[in-house]
Amino acid sequence: MPGAGKSTQGNLLSEKLKVPYLSTGHIFRDIAKEHTPIGKRIKLVMNAGLLISDAKTLEIVSSYLKRAEYQKGYILDGFPRTLGQAQKFKNGVDRVIYLKVSDKEILWRLAYRDDGGREDDTLLAIRKRIEVFHKFTDPVIEHYHKKGFLLEVNGEQPVEEIHHEIIKHLKSHAK
Repeated sequence: MPGAGKSTQGNLLSEKLKVPYLSTGHIFRDIAKEHTPIGKRIKLVMNAGLLISDAKTLEIVSSYLKRAEYQKGYILDGFPRTLGQAQKFKNGVDRVIYLKVSDKEILWRLAYRDDGGREDDTLLAIRKRIEVFHKFTDPVIEHYHKKGFLLEVNGEQPVEEIHHEIIKHLKSHAK
């Protein structure tokens, strides 16, 4: 869910596990700053609270993962977001961590970010992002749950407790 703490936990895990962290949200926001046709299109889609197409998302993520720094593992943040992305992603997935946070808490977190928010954090866009998450990403969560890859963590705990719970689970499943 947007605002659930994915970036925080992704960066903590990256540091702990010594593997690079890759956020599709960060990538898309960087592309949206470019004055190119794709940059303008991505900015428009993101500001409306919608998802970038599966084909374009898969193309961008796959091109990043071909880079040398990702060859020994990586942490993906915000991907896959749709069942189509999950089914077509060629690199595969070892574990999926779902930071479960209520819609009300997400709305509060995003509307009152300490950093003043982002351009795509208008109340209307936030509500749309939450709606889009449930419509497209809830099936992805169920998909990985059925495969036995899903770790669901209460994302409303303190950052340190969430991180500890994730590490504990990863250690128990590494054996």
